[in-house]
Amino acid sequence: MNRVQQIETLLVRGLGATTVEVEDDSARHAGHAGARSGGGHFNVVVVADRFRGMTTIERHRAVYDAVDEMMPAEIHALAIRALSPDEAG
Repeated sequence: MNRVQQIETLLVRGLGATTVEVEDDSARHAGHAGARSGGGHFNVVVVADRFRGMTTIERHRAVYDAVDEMMPAEIHALAIRALSPDEAG
């Protein structure tokens, strides 16, 4: 399983996410210290019912908790867009 698939699996399992989009943005960060150590840069969009009533910080913490086993060795940076189903439209 590659990193993108692993992130998707962890977010679905950890958050009950109904939609997960993961973009590997590592190539744009070539030469960056985190890239040299092997950690990738990723953008994620996560839609989960669990996010209802949560602040942005709480949502981000939940996402980081879900992928914790990949931090920082496989994930160096993670840009997060976390939405409830109502917000996703």
